Amino acid sequence: MTNFLIRRMVKDPDNRSDPQVRAQYGRMAGLVGVCCNLLLGGGKMLAGLLFSSISILADGVNNLSDAASSAVTLICFKLSSRPADKEHPFGHARMEYVSGLVVAVLILMVGFNLASSSLEKILHPEEAPFSFLSVAILAVSILLKLWMMFFNRRIGRLIQSTALEASAMDSRNDVIATSAVLVSVLVARFTGINLDGVMGMAIALFILWSGISLIQETLSPLLGEAPDRDLVKRTMQKLRSYDGVLGIHDLIVHDYGPGRCFATVHVEVDAREDVMVSHDLCDIIERDFAAQGMNLVVHMDPIVTDDPDLNALRRRVLEIVTGLGEGITMHDFRLVRGYSHQNVIFDIVVPSSCKRSGEELKAEIQRKVRELDPAANYYTVVNIDRNYTELNGN
Repeated sequence: MTNFLIRRMVKDPDNRSDPQVRAQYGRMAGLVGVCCNLLLGGGKMLAGLLFSSISILADGVNNLSDAASSAVTLICFKLSSRPADKEHPFGHARMEYVSGLVVAVLILMVGFNLASSSLEKILHPEEAPFSFLSVAILAVSILLKLWMMFFNRRIGRLIQSTALEASAMDSRNDVIATSAVLVSVLVARFTGINLDGVMGMAIALFILWSGISLIQETLSPLLGEAPDRDLVKRTMQKLRSYDGVLGIHDLIVHDYGPGRCFATVHVEVDAREDVMVSHDLCDIIERDFAAQGMNLVVHMDPIVTDDPDLNALRRRVLEIVTGLGEGITMHDFRLVRGYSHQNVIFDIVVPSSCKRSGEELKAEIQRKVRELDPAANYYTVVNIDRNYTELNGN
């Protein structure tokens, strides 16, 4: 069924790196979600009203909220595929995250309303008549939601969409919720124990929890979360593979939505190399990454490699820096020799987990570097960088 839908609704389905093709996949998933959830929600609400079952009614409203979520997803894929313009030079791909936030608010509103209705049902219970029709509707709902779970998970993985993978998880949760309602109906039929209001409240709380979780998930990329560790590792490995690259640091990755990745990095090159050759190397790196979907800007840092005294001092200072612990690293090491003192200039990368202040680190480094050779009168000039990828670059 999934392959049939892809063939009928997506042109050039194998070209998933194309934003327009990706939008077609999202549009297809959104339409399927709207149709299926409207069908399920309408059927369950009708059964819930006919047989006075608040739990079935709650489950039906949950499906209608899922239909609204699918509709928002459908709209957001359309908007996110729009090209960059003057007002939004980085494109509109973050609309996928904004839609998730809107859906989360809708889910919370539904959850509060259902919790209120379920509480009333618990305080003033009413006998809900048993019906094979309601059982059949719930059973069909479970089977259809299982298919939707596999459908959304497959499409989400094909186009690497966190929104659709979240929809797959939501369908799985719906299977659990509907199964609970079915159990309550069967328990009432064969034991006489009325769990209708309790199950309705359980589903309402479940919906509220899902809404809060979704808000957390969608706010994180909007605020600016750490990049994917596998992406960072692959990027660093590729950068190190170029002849002429002696080291890398200060990699910063910005996510402007799926397929909109921008990054900057500092690349260390031999100071003896012709500047035009090194500049050409940076251009080649930028073009290679652009072909893979990452807009990378490379800053060139020339370093001295043929000064034995400087190299020896660099190794000793590096030992001091790494001896500080907490994953602190060093780069951009330079030495400016003077008559009265020598300036030892370098940057250190401090992870966000480090508890010590920058001034404390600078003071300890200054003291230990001076102890290396008091007669040299070393004076350290330390610039503190923050690690935006939580992976070491050198």
